[in-house]
Amino acid sequence: MTDRTAAHPAAELGVIGGSGLYALLDDVTEVSVQTPYGQPSDSVFLGEVAGRRVAFLPRHGRGHSLPPHRINYRANLWALRSLGVRQVLGPCAVGGLRREFGPGTLVVPDQLVDRTAARVQTFYDGLPLPDGSLPEVVHVSMADPYCPEGRAAALAAARDHAWEPVDGGTLVVIEGPRFSTRAESRWFTANGWSVVGMTGHPEAVLARELAICYTSLALVTDLDAGVGTGEGVTHAEVLKEFARNVDRLRTVLFKALESLPATRDCVCSHALDGVATGLPPA
Repeated sequence: MTDRTAAHPAAELGVIGGSGLYALLDDVTEVSVQTPYGQPSDSVFLGEVAGRRVAFLPRHGRGHSLPPHRINYRANLWALRSLGVRQVLGPCAVGGLRREFGPGTLVVPDQLVDRTAARVQTFYDGLPLPDGSLPEVVHVSMADPYCPEGRAAALAAARDHAWEPVDGGTLVVIEGPRFSTRAESRWFTANGWSVVGMTGHPEAVLARELAICYTSLALVTDLDAGVGTGEGVTHAEVLKEFARNVDRLRTVLFKALESLPATRDCVCSHALDGVATGLPPA
């Protein structure tokens, strides 16, 4: 499939998340997208939400076959960009680092901490692309990593559906696929961080490097090891709690997509103003 330009987009909005988030749409088109950074996690699924074209990309692939540290985050963001997407919502499952952030809590974070170890997290790495071109060395501001307009839309959508969200907080992202030790978890809490997950980074950073708006919607599925009691969180527990909340998460996502601004004028949209990136246009 060839890249499409923003002037004739296949989609204007994007969601990076599980296949259950678009399963109920009436008309979904599956497209395969090639990128200079390899294969995305899966095909992109194009659909319509409230009259707006939306691209859905399964973060872990169909069947949840990709662990967090093996996701090709660059290919995922590039694939969405090539289809015309300029605003992305990134729902994810997280552990609560405070007792008041128990299972079923929806957090819309405003800050991010990277505790990953081995992920490629920039498009501007000084390495040549397959066509021989060389991107420039570019440093983007990440002081406020999430789109303020996207956050406002997500918060309002949750409140409209009687799901009072946590407005702000810090998402700390660990390498995975293992969960935190109790000591690590307690350290995260002592630093004042709110929730811990495995996929929110480098998605937000890569989006900003492409001047794409990115908003995280973090669904708490468990209390993390240093906060909860017993033997600690299990994979089965996470999946069960996420499944319990997926319907209302989908509802909130669709409402947020509907209310995202048609014209952007946020910090994300201006991240590359006046910057020659050396990246191929899209």
